[in-house]
Amino acid sequence: MAESEKILLVQTSFLGDLILTTPLLAEIRRRFPRALISVLCRRELRDVLAGDPEIHEVMTYDKRGPRGGWTGLWRMAQELRARGFDMALSVHKSLRTALLLFLAGIPLRVGFRQSAGWFLYHRRPRRAAARHDVERSLSLLSAVEIDPRTTKPALRVEVSAQVRADVERIFRACGIRGDGIIFGVNPGSVWATKRWTPEGYAALIGRLRESYGGEVLLFGGPDDREVVERILDLSNHGGTSLVGKIGLRELAGAIERCRVFITNDSGPMHVAVARGVPTAAIFCATTRELGFYPYSSNAVVIEKALSCRPCAPHGGLRCPLGTEDCMRLISAADVMRGVELLLNRDRRRDAGGVDSCFPLTLGV
Repeated sequence: MAESEKILLVQTSFLGDLILTTPLLAEIRRRFPRALISVLCRRELRDVLAGDPEIHEVMTYDKRGPRGGWTGLWRMAQELRARGFDMALSVHKSLRTALLLFLAGIPLRVGFRQSAGWFLYHRRPRRAAARHDVERSLSLLSAVEIDPRTTKPALRVEVSAQVRADVERIFRACGIRGDGIIFGVNPGSVWATKRWTPEGYAALIGRLRESYGGEVLLFGGPDDREVVERILDLSNHGGTSLVGKIGLRELAGAIERCRVFITNDSGPMHVAVARGVPTAAIFCATTRELGFYPYSSNAVVIEKALSCRPCAPHGGLRCPLGTEDCMRLISAADVMRGVELLLNRDRRRDAGGVDSCFPLTLGV
């Protein structure tokens, strides 16, 4: 394929999944420096890719909304066909994505062998279940004879000067001084069994304030408002809520202001990694073996060793056993230990220490 061709990457899943494909984008750009690279993602996530130097165009597909269904699939396929793409890569295993690219008539379609629509792809590398999702996505490159770099690729989310100015304005309006240490706390997740308890987060906030002072910022989307308010009540309002005050456009700019970001297994966890923020990730129903752990050496995974984990590939809406042990048995002291390890690791790095290549796991 000529270097000046048009290439499409399809990633229409959640926030974290989109961020985990940014190393793949960088590798495609390295191999095809003059290609026009487009990304097809969910409409509400397009701002996440704003300013990415590798991307020529961000297209959106509302696959489950009012423009979804078979009619929406056909319309999206015609829109892609009109763009005249020469190659498309899909990180999905769904029949819908394979059918979309087939109907778009893209002459070179690359997707995983395990896809339900494998027969609609021209080249079909195997998706290795035991690897990190970043590395699974990069394995698509083998089908187009691209050898990834041997160095560990980095996640990337751009933050513009304008976004930083907007975040500073929002912080001032919220009374956030920012002149001391800031801890970020993200208690939400799409899946209920990925969420650590409000009581645990409230106790953690108390420990952070007692040990370090500073400020605690609570992150979340509209669906997290209730849990954030409960945490604030339980912690005697020991933090400041950013729910409803920042959107996805400002999320990375706000997270990068944090000294440590404490989070459930969620999209904002990957945003923190992409911005180089030390990350304490609390894994409840999910495990790092699923391949979605923080792709960083400057991270800690806190989890409870239980034979019932993982109960589902993405967690579940409720605990199948009814015990919620994976959430309930992690204590504020366990998470605090992870935070302290990250802060001490920062000090060792400043002194010339060397980190491992993977996040540390604290089994508790």
